[in-house]
Parts: sequence; C-alpha cells; structure tokens
Amino acid sequence: MDFLILLASWFVFHWYHSEQLNMILKDAGLNFVNTGVLVSIYWMFVFVVTGLYKKLYLVSRLDEFITVVKATSIGVLFLFFIGLIGDTISIEEQKSLTIFYWSVTLVLIAFNRFLIRTIQRFYARRGKGLHKTVIIGTGNTAKTAYDDLIRNKTLGMQVLGFIQVNGKVPDESSGILPNEVIGHLDDIRSIIDQNQIQDVLVALEPERRRDLVSVISKVDFPDVTLKLLPDFYQLVSGLSKTNQIFGMPLVEVSPEPMPLWERAAKRVLDILVSILALVLSIPFLIIVSIIIKINSEGPAIFKQTRVGKNGKTFTILKFRTMFMNAEDETGPTLAKENDPRVTRVGYWLRKLRLDEIPQFINVLKGDMSLVGPRPERPHFVNQFAKQIPLYTRRLRVRPGITGWAQVKWKYGGSLDTVREKTKYDLFYIENISLKMDAKILINTVLTIIKGKGQ
Repeated sequence: MDFLILLASWFVFHWYHSEQLNMILKDAGLNFVNTGVLVSIYWMFVFVVTGLYKKLYLVSRLDEFITVVKATSIGVLFLFFIGLIGDTISIEEQKSLTIFYWSVTLVLIAFNRFLIRTIQRFYARRGKGLHKTVIIGTGNTAKTAYDDLIRNKTLGMQVLGFIQVNGKVPDESSGILPNEVIGHLDDIRSIIDQNQIQDVLVALEPERRRDLVSVISKVDFPDVTLKLLPDFYQLVSGLSKTNQIFGMPLVEVSPEPMPLWERAAKRVLDILVSILALVLSIPFLIIVSIIIKINSEGPAIFKQTRVGKNGKTFTILKFRTMFMNAEDETGPTLAKENDPRVTRVGYWLRKLRLDEIPQFINVLKGDMSLVGPRPERPHFVNQFAKQIPLYTRRLRVRPGITGWAQVKWKYGGSLDTVREKTKYDLFYIENISLKMDAKILINTVLTIIKGKGQ
C-alpha cells in the first residue's frame, strides 16, 4: 500500500508541477515513469531505515503519524539536496517543489497508515487478528491482568492460559480455574512452539518478585515479545523500555537491541574491515602458520564449534595456540591464566591478540561481528545457562572478535569470572551502538599495543 501511495504522490506532484519537473528530468536525461518507480523505491528504503516497518502491532496512530513526519522530512531533505546539483531551476523554485512534494507524500502516507490502523483496531475489538498470549503467574495479579486484556481487546492479546511458576495449584481466591493453567514454566519452550505464542506477559505476585530474573532467563526467545507489569520496572531497569499500550502501561523487554540503520552500518563495517584485514595480513598469515607448524605438531589453524546468534552453531577459526589434543584427558576446559596447554608461540599470539586474525573470515561469512560477546562452546553455553541468570541474552547478537567484557574484565577460567564477564556482555547488548563499538575497538587496539592480552 505504501508503494502504491508513493507512486500516486509522484503522479500528483507531476500533475501540479509538470512544467518544472519535466525540465529537471529532461536536464538529467531521466524518464518520468521510471524516475517515479525509482523514487518510490528510495522512499521504501527510507521508511525501512526510519523504523516504519518494525514489528509495530496495533501501534498508536498518533505515534505512527509522528514517525511518518520524521521519515518523510528526512527523505525529502535528501531529495532537495540532490535537486540542487542541477541548475535548471532557481533555488526558490526548488524549495517550492520540495515543500509541495513533501506535503503530498506526508498527507497520503499518513492517511494510508491511519486507515490501516483503524481497520486493525476495528477487527481487534471483535477479537480478530490478536496475538496469542500466555500469562506467567497464577495469582491475583495474573487474574487482574487477564481481566484487563479481556476488557480491552485493542491491547491485541488473546490469552490462551496461565503458566505456573512454583508448581502450586492456583489459589481459589484468584478466580483462576485449574483447567486454565496450561503448563509449568519449565516447559515454556514447548508450550510456545505448540501454541505458536507471540506474546508472553509476566504477572507474578509481589512476594514472588525474586523469581523475575529466573523467569526472564527461561523466556528469553528472540521471536517472542516479553512484557512485564509496571510493578517490576525497577527490578529490570537497564533491560527494558516502558510502553503505554492503549491505556495499559507495560514494561517490554526489548527484542531488538539496535535500530535497523545501525545494524546495517555495523554489518557493512564488519565486511569492509574484514576484507581489508585479510588482504593486508596475507604475508603475516603465511609466516605465522609456518612458525606454528615448526613450534609444535598439528595444523596452524584451529577449528572449533561455537554458539552464535540465536543459538546457531558455527565453526570458529583461530591460529592454534595450544598443543594438539590438549583436552583429551580433561574434557572441555575453560582457558585460564598461565595455561600449561599453551605453546610458546601461542603465548605471544594470545598476548598480542594475533590468534584471532583468522576470525575475520567468520566475520565476513556473517557468523561473527568485529564487536560482540565472545562465542562459547555448546558444552559451556548449556552449563552457564543453568548457573548464570540471563546468560542466554548474550545470544541475541552476533558474537565478536572483541567485546566489552574482553577490554574491561580480567582473564580467567572460573565460574565467577564468567559471571562477571556476563554482566559486561549484558551491559553491551542493552547499550549496543556504533559509538560503543568504536570505543571497544579503540580499547582493543590499545590492549594489543600494550601487549596486555592473555
């Protein structure tokens, strides 16, 4: 609909200002129809970057109008500066054309969005098109939340049932019937998959607030929106954002930590830096590979299965810094300071962080990023997920060659060290930005120069 509206706005624009517009197009050697299609595609790109196609379900029409104003203003400014390149018409005429085109595009797109959201609300009030939802909790708070959702269909949630946290039968005073409880928190993954759940609402009793971190850890799925009642806001500050959804304030644990345009820029930067690093380091890669082979038996490049974004496994590449078969007797073991398994060459490669260079191939393939939490082996991910609250939130972003935990925390192989590093990783994920990535990369370069790696 947006694309058709954009084409319509282009034709309206041409209808009112055909003389000036034809002069501009002729001067640039462009065709009216083809240019209209290209400009409409450009607008779609602007809308994507500015967040008009995020997962906005039953969004406030006023909020969306404000977003449309921002998007069209940004888009038309760029077109205005492009128009200044030619000298076919005066600047004043260019301003007049730009303001008119912006006005037409804004009005038509805003009307289109308003109409669609109004239709969505019309059907939502009749119980159609709602998100399948479960409520975690079986007390009075959960029942109150359920009643609110039933009364306010425009909240967009169809509650399928309640999830037990402590395994106890619902209190009769809550008004929740035993057959309305569809499972236990430990089985939440299978419940979500079987019922195609889209939203999860956490409504624990005040005395059960201590269970909140455990609940969030078990419902940490990228494809499911997690919402909490506002009573718990301070307990999860730094992990969430507050939204006012049609009169019912909820705390939404954000499923998308980074805006689309920043994610795109981050990926482009990953690709460019990786290509440059690999090309420049070809002689070095050959020399280091020969030294490693001379120093100890085994291949120069070490391959190992690691867990990446959303739990997907991949094969990581590194220069081998340990003796071959170093874990044959001990099994999977975390690296530690002054690790006896490390070779003499491996010691210096680790100290200067040079063992990570082959990982630029992983970055180029999209398995990793320049900056992010360090990827861990499946064995340890499964272990830490049970021992460290919110550990699996690290899997919401691509793992990185370097990260906030690597530049801010000491090296070590104990559970306490991993626990502390996880705090830094979670801080990075909740505050991820290009600015923070730049800060981490600068700190990493300084670490390499100073030889503080381990």
